[in-house]
This record gives sequence, structure tokens and C-alpha cells, in this order.
Amino acid sequence: MALRYPSLASALFVCLVIFAAASAPAQQTNVQRYDVYAGFADFETPWLNLNQRGFHTQEGYNWKPWVAVGFDYSEGTGNNSLTPRVLTPALQQELALEIGALKQEGAIPANYQLVVPTHAYSETFALGPQLMIRHYKPVTFFVRPSIGTIRQRVTPHPTDPVSTAIVAQLIPAGTKVDYEGFYGFGGGLDWNPTPHFSVRAQNDLVYWKLFDGLLAQGTWTNRFSVGVAYHFGGNILAH
Repeated sequence: MALRYPSLASALFVCLVIFAAASAPAQQTNVQRYDVYAGFADFETPWLNLNQRGFHTQEGYNWKPWVAVGFDYSEGTGNNSLTPRVLTPALQQELALEIGALKQEGAIPANYQLVVPTHAYSETFALGPQLMIRHYKPVTFFVRPSIGTIRQRVTPHPTDPVSTAIVAQLIPAGTKVDYEGFYGFGGGLDWNPTPHFSVRAQNDLVYWKLFDGLLAQGTWTNRFSVGVAYHFGGNILAH
């Protein structure tokens, strides 16, 4: 399944890239020491058929004109429908035997398929460097490693007695939370109408593996974000 972005945000990102490419290659002369960012975030995890939308914030420190360090936090919520294909082979085999036995007994229809609607809430936390490319005065490009921690809480909502019994067997508490590390890469751009305000569009692609013992494998998540950044603290190029 291809990664999908929100159409409006994607269009904005493409327009900013085209604008940057057409800009005169004038160096930036005003780089503020600090910046804070807040915006919309969209998480796409194709293997789980999961889309989550929420909030993204960053706080950065421009150590040098070409490198910054900062903290990154985002959260998102969404719904999907899970089937046994995403579970470990051992669990798939166990569930196939249980459901097969119920079908043979006539307790459930012969065409019964296990599908469990699920609500997911995810948070990401990251801290690290970012390479800044300031060769174009109206636009700042940046690239970074994406290394941090993801916390996810999933709440299944079974819709029939069989799925209710299976969820109770696999997740007795009714909800499950896990923390794991992730790694990947990201980047984007700031369009700078003034030295103090920017419109930021960015992407991160990261790999994680949550819920060991339940999910069959790790997976990739793409996070798209668009919002506004505020820069302050004095021009470091004037020092």
C-alpha cells in the first residue's frame, strides 16, 4: 500500500519546493538562536492500515548556522480493523484451530472472519541534531536522523462474542500500552516570509516494532507535518 499524505498539506509542500527551486541563491543573513514550532501531524502505517492525525511540536537551538539541536514531540489518534494476518505465526495458528473448531461445531457460520476494530493513540519523543541548508534566502532546507521513542496505546472494540472472547484472551486488561525505540530519517523546509516567522512542511519515515509477542513484525510509519515556526533569541550571524 502506498503512503498517503493529506491532500492540502501535500499540495502546500509541493508548492513550497517549487518556490524554493525558483528562488535566487542568496545566502541568509539573519538566523535567530531559537525556534518553536507547532502544527498538524498525520501518521500513516500501511501494514496496519492505520492512519492517525494529531499535533506536532518542536523546540530548537541553532548551535551553528548549519546545525541545530532540538526536541521533537508528536501525537496522533486513529482507528483501524485488525485481522489475524498481523499477529505472530504462533497466534495465527492457535486462532485458526479455535475458530475452525467452532465452525465444525456449528457455533459460528462457516464463512466467519475474525476482524477487530481498534482505536490507537500514539506519541513520539525524539532529541537530536538537524543539518540546516541556508543557501536560499527565503527558504531553509533541513535533514535529520529520526531516532527516539514511540508510545502506543491500543484499545480493541470487538463486535461479536467470538472476537470478544479472543480479545479477552490476548488482552485481558482491555487495552494495551507499549514503549519502544524507533529509527529512520526526516527532513523538510521552512518558507521564511520574515526572520521571525516561517511556514514549515516536513516528513519523517521511521521503523518501529511494538507489542512483541502479538504483532508478527515491525513496520514503517510516515509522519507528515505542516505548521508555523517562530524564531527568536538574536541573530547568531551578527556575533
